[in-house]
Amino acid sequence: MDEEKKLSFDTLNLKDNLLRGIYSYGFETPSQIQDKAIPIFMTRKDIIAQAQSGTGKTGAFLISSLQKLDESVKETQILILCPTHELVHQIYEVAVELSKYLDVSIMEVVGGTNVTECRRGLDKNPQIIIGTPGRVLDMIQKQSLFTNNIHTLVFDEADEILSFGFKMTIYNIIQTIPKNAQICLFSATIPEEIIELSDKFMTHPEKVLVKKEALTLEGITQFYINMKINDWKYDVLKDLYDTINISQCIIYINSKNKLMEVYECLIRDNFPVSYIHGELTSSDRKKVMEEFRSGHTRILLSTDLLSRGIDVQQLSLVINFDLPKSKETYIHRIGRSGRYGRKGVSINLVTDRDMHYMKEIEEFYETKMDEMPQNLEDYLSV
Repeated sequence: MDEEKKLSFDTLNLKDNLLRGIYSYGFETPSQIQDKAIPIFMTRKDIIAQAQSGTGKTGAFLISSLQKLDESVKETQILILCPTHELVHQIYEVAVELSKYLDVSIMEVVGGTNVTECRRGLDKNPQIIIGTPGRVLDMIQKQSLFTNNIHTLVFDEADEILSFGFKMTIYNIIQTIPKNAQICLFSATIPEEIIELSDKFMTHPEKVLVKKEALTLEGITQFYINMKINDWKYDVLKDLYDTINISQCIIYINSKNKLMEVYECLIRDNFPVSYIHGELTSSDRKKVMEEFRSGHTRILLSTDLLSRGIDVQQLSLVINFDLPKSKETYIHRIGRSGRYGRKGVSINLVTDRDMHYMKEIEEFYETKMDEMPQNLEDYLSV
């Protein structure tokens, strides 16, 4: 514990105006990943940093990027790539806040938005670009995004970007970046594709790995409700509604069709909920997230699109209407509910057929899910 108290942004040799932005944003002391990664980032070595969502990865690469940026050079110097529009927007907002006292231009470049407007924005040579791989590559190929002055390339949720099938897109983007550019991968897991990417394009990357046992579900109380068969899940959700409405809640459903079915039933039964999935337009997704973040809507139905990187400060409850298809996704979903050590609750709706898989998830994370108690409100009170 004493070790943690000694950590300070003041000892990281950062620009005064960047420090002002960090403190005014509300960061008080560096998280473990920030304390380890920022000094290495500043040496300009390639990095592979592994840390769970919610540990401060975004702060780590944004603070480092803003420190490295030459404010006097009005060219694109830093490119940050993320798997989803929501994550791009979230990182953009944090970047704007952290750079409040700096003279820095930042731009979002994502698909599903007007190409002409995107090109117009790029004509101004924003110094930092945060974007999704498809649109970024498109803008490079259309000669609207110039990469010759880029000295830093950051991949956030690198494992997810690669698993979304962006591999060739990523490879094509890297080909356009100067050979001496620093490449930094931030990821919650380090699968084979990342090792392959690093072997191909990185120079002796320094590894910052949060130990396996640090990827825990500490602070998140996990419950399950066994309702025997799938058809009873909706009724259980309705019964839970009065309880879950006391705080903001994300309900994860594996398929878009099932999500829409549950949404229509809830609306028909007069429950105010919103939903988000990958086929909504960029502006619709943004609007849904803004309404949820502001507390205008309290309950959000989501596919796994939102299982990574979305930080909703007030979120204290996650419900898995379906257990995730892959065990790795479980920590990303319920990790939303207890970020930065905040307490959270997850409720898993399981059928008899799911019980074996639930046990596998428990073993995988060395964790325990208990049958849901009657006094759930006590666990949700802040």
